Amino acid sequence: MSSPDSNKAWLLAAVCLAALGMPLSFTGPAVVLPAIRDTLGGTPVQLNWVTNAFMLSFGATLMAAGALADAYGRKRVFLLGLAVVALSSALLTLAPGIVAFDLARAVQGLGSAAAFAAGTAALAQLFDGPARLRAFSLIGTSFGVGLSCGSILSGWLADTVGWHAVMLSPGAVSLVALCLAAPRMRESRNPQAMGLDVPGTLSFTAALSLLTLGVLQAPDSGWGSPWVLAALAGALAMGAAFIAIERRVAHPMLDLSLFRFPRFVGVQLLAAAPAYGFVVLLVLLPIRFIGLEGRSALEAGGFMFALSGPILIVPTLAAWLAHRFSAGVISAVGLLACAVGLVWLSRCASGTSLHGLVGPLLLIGAGIGLPWGLMDGLAVSVVPRERAGMASGIFNTVRVAGEGIALALVGAGLTTLVALQLGVSSSSSVAVSQAAQRVATGDLAQALALLPGMERAALLHAYGVAFGTLLCVLAGVTVLTAVVVFVFLRGETHADAGAAALESSAC
Repeated sequence: MSSPDSNKAWLLAAVCLAALGMPLSFTGPAVVLPAIRDTLGGTPVQLNWVTNAFMLSFGATLMAAGALADAYGRKRVFLLGLAVVALSSALLTLAPGIVAFDLARAVQGLGSAAAFAAGTAALAQLFDGPARLRAFSLIGTSFGVGLSCGSILSGWLADTVGWHAVMLSPGAVSLVALCLAAPRMRESRNPQAMGLDVPGTLSFTAALSLLTLGVLQAPDSGWGSPWVLAALAGALAMGAAFIAIERRVAHPMLDLSLFRFPRFVGVQLLAAAPAYGFVVLLVLLPIRFIGLEGRSALEAGGFMFALSGPILIVPTLAAWLAHRFSAGVISAVGLLACAVGLVWLSRCASGTSLHGLVGPLLLIGAGIGLPWGLMDGLAVSVVPRERAGMASGIFNTVRVAGEGIALALVGAGLTTLVALQLGVSSSSSVAVSQAAQRVATGDLAQALALLPGMERAALLHAYGVAFGTLLCVLAGVTVLTAVVVFVFLRGETHADAGAAALESSAC
């Protein structure tokens, strides 16, 4: 019979594997999106849902998954989540069309949310003090490895086996984690758990879903379309309903009173910063490199490693700096460096070699790595200790949901900018508008077919100008976030979070 310490080690390994698989679920499809499109077809809106369906379901259900794990058993929810990820990964390779593929991606997001919420909650019960710090440090490292190496691994799998192998990789990792945890993990619950806040969960999910739907549909139907306006109005109404519900229920999913702490608000803004300065590039750049510039998936993966590789190293530097400088200063400096990298990248023409791109990519990754290394520790240190669990849940939800919304907004913005470069106005032809959508999703051949007489070089130039403009806008948003975060967190001497920064966890 294995010892308790041995069981803890095996469970930690299982949770680390689950954390490793989550970024594979996010970065892999972006690398092979052109191959998925060639096999399953689909409109630009349907192709955008390949990424957004996963992010939406993950972000919308993360807090609910934590509540279910506390109430019904952390082992049960963790194993169920891993099984759902594995099953949905297999279904992705069998999908008869893009709609079925998108639905399977949404299911995969649900499984990932359950595995993440329950796995980390179970570890928090098993480890205390420095041991807990080391455990969460390993989880953060595992997520960083997946994020940094996911693109290049996906590129290698795509070039040597095919895109189906990329879709199966998160499922394979989840199956190994399930086999490790099932015989060794002990069930645990929270005796005081009050169960799931169903009205809050439903209204929150509806608000996020309608907002994402409206933004993704806008480039195709127009921002003034009745369907788009109805979706956005519905999102606003559901958001208002969610706030009203959370104010009245005895045990809310989201404790709104936490937003009375100014530094807590600053941390939530910080949580959204990587979405616009870093995460969107994990999707947009593979589309550019593979779909438009014609690079191989493996070559594109090498480019993406230059962007995400610093996440493995820089958070440790941030933890060291946190003993000497305030979190506001460190985060602001990192975000400003990221903004400089975005502007630098905006000046790189289409087809630029890795030698020409490595500088801005590394600067963006290193810049975002500074706040990345502090965010999780900050999330729980800026509120009273007894409310740390709720604060962590809110933070992770804001981070993941913010990434999903950012992807929708940035994708719609890029399409609009490409259309403007092609001379499109609100009254312009549908064909040119559709061509802009095709270009934004990397379908250069179909875009040229929609624009008879348009040369490939001219279309790529229009995309390049639009992409450069978008990067400058994102740099502006990042600078604004840096200023606001500095104002909210400038007095936070974050020595405690310097250690807690190593607990950076997956999302």
